[in-house]
Amino acid sequence: MTPMPGYMAWCLAGLLLCAALLLLRRPAARLLRLALRSSVGLAALALFAQAGGFLGIKLGVNLVNALVLGLLGVPGFGLLLMLQWALR
Repeated sequence: MTPMPGYMAWCLAGLLLCAALLLLRRPAARLLRLALRSSVGLAALALFAQAGGFLGIKLGVNLVNALVLGLLGVPGFGLLLMLQWALR
């Protein structure tokens, strides 16, 4: 009994998918880690937006600021504060 052509195509597609997942495992993990860190940064910005009004400091709660916090962490927060101060 010979295999059907459709069966061979599905096997080949499955093997290609497995190979793509193996090749993209590390970049996908880095993107996931950046997304998690950025979501924590967004939450920190939201908390700071509420408390920052008492100090007279405002930072926008947006995706760009969250990505800066996700990439740079606490130094990124200082960078955002300095940038906000310099652009006044």
